[in-house]
Amino acid sequence: MDPVDIARWQFGITTVYHFLLVPLTLGLGPTIAIMQTLWVRTGNERYLRMTKFWGKLYLINFIMGVATGIVQEFQFGMAWSQYSRFVGDVFGAPLAMEGLLAFFFESTFLGIWIFGWGRLPKRIHLAALWIAVAGSIASAYFIIVANSWMQHPVGVQLIDGRPVLVDIWAVLTNNTAVAAYSHTLFGSLGVGGGFLLGIAWYQLWQRRRDGIDTVDITGRVVPGEALTIPGRDRADHGVWIISLRLGAIIAIVGFAGVAFTGDQQAKLMFDQQPMKMAAAEAACQTGTGFSVLAIGDLSAQNCNQVVNIIEIPGLLSFLAKGDLTTKVTGVNDLVPSYQTTYGTTLPNNPIYGARAGQTINYVPLMAVTYWGFRLMIGFGALAAFAAIVALWITRKGTVPRSKWIMRLAVLGIFAPFAANAAGWVFTEMGRQPFVVAPNPNPSGVDGVFMFTAAAVSPGVSSGELLFSVITLTLLYAALMVVEVTLLVKYIRAGVAGAMPELAEMPPDDDSDHRDDVLAFAY
Repeated sequence: MDPVDIARWQFGITTVYHFLLVPLTLGLGPTIAIMQTLWVRTGNERYLRMTKFWGKLYLINFIMGVATGIVQEFQFGMAWSQYSRFVGDVFGAPLAMEGLLAFFFESTFLGIWIFGWGRLPKRIHLAALWIAVAGSIASAYFIIVANSWMQHPVGVQLIDGRPVLVDIWAVLTNNTAVAAYSHTLFGSLGVGGGFLLGIAWYQLWQRRRDGIDTVDITGRVVPGEALTIPGRDRADHGVWIISLRLGAIIAIVGFAGVAFTGDQQAKLMFDQQPMKMAAAEAACQTGTGFSVLAIGDLSAQNCNQVVNIIEIPGLLSFLAKGDLTTKVTGVNDLVPSYQTTYGTTLPNNPIYGARAGQTINYVPLMAVTYWGFRLMIGFGALAAFAAIVALWITRKGTVPRSKWIMRLAVLGIFAPFAANAAGWVFTEMGRQPFVVAPNPNPSGVDGVFMFTAAAVSPGVSSGELLFSVITLTLLYAALMVVEVTLLVKYIRAGVAGAMPELAEMPPDDDSDHRDDVLAFAY
């Protein structure tokens, strides 16, 4: 097997897994900070319970996210050393900012928040959480700045074949980064909102199943108490109904933002990476129509075999240019222009090894880009629709007793995760055969690009890469089992799992809960 293919599989597997954890951290963090703010301002114990419960799940996910994220940096030196040399002068600044500023604040103040329960004044403790959340949000920005530079190189000069940073501000304000960052944040809100909605639905259903909550003749909830079960009181009902409806609202806002920012991102892609978007639409011929459904062998990379059987006239032009008439260049017309500009074969350079002289295929894997784009939109729309339905169903304060509806609500948690993962795969796979995409328009720096075939480490063999792929995949699978086990354990335990003091004494907002500090931090 070609080391390039194995290295791409390795980076793809670890990155997609890591990115499943990132949007949950970004989406849950601000939500939990708002919950604690409401508790500090109102003294309402429901908000304290919400903060403790959702904070427990947030920490589990955060810790796993850090563990899996560290591996990404090691891969640059292990499997992608040529790529690291090429982009190192540019990536040094934003990644240093991410590590020294954003991650420092994120990890330090999160530690203060974990161990500060009952030890710090409420407002200082709350401020620690807000600073940690702000660090997470800033950390994401610097990472996306680096990734977006690969999509649209700016702020550099090409010196001796390498890009040298000359304008850090241009890199930090890259229009591709701004669009991708806002898109990522809204997508993360969708993930966080869906997470709240599905788990809170399960908890309310459990209260209905156990007969704790009932409904009157109008269908409105009558909250009850189970005195023998810690934490299953009337306040517990408030925790879950508020969490559910808050999650639904956050999810709706998130996916509305995704639609708007996605439109802006699509317009930039059509200008900066026309082949990526043409392949995503299976737009083989230049035209204006958007393909709803195409048939043919998309994996064959031969547009002559692809036929659009359902097409919306003018929609592709609207996505690209904001009108209904502008013709969008298709794959068959783009290929000759790419070949003229960047060549038909890989250069005869030692950096390419045995791949030198191979024919360059400028069409990304259309089966991935075409369906990845549609899965991203489809799962996102499904999650938004589910949130709207959930708001209507729970308008009277509880959920139906149906086990099947509960299972659908829990499964719905995965829809925004799938949308985010599909979008990430589309973004990265659609850039091929480039690891740093060229700029076909005047907004970028001409001549700054790198073929993926030139980016791998020359001294790493296929066997070594295959061993690392298998090892990391098994390790990540084990970490997934650990995370899911911990999440399920504390979800089933409810608020009492995060607040063991509920089983020992009546709730007291002003009590000094020193005993549960280490329990909260595991």
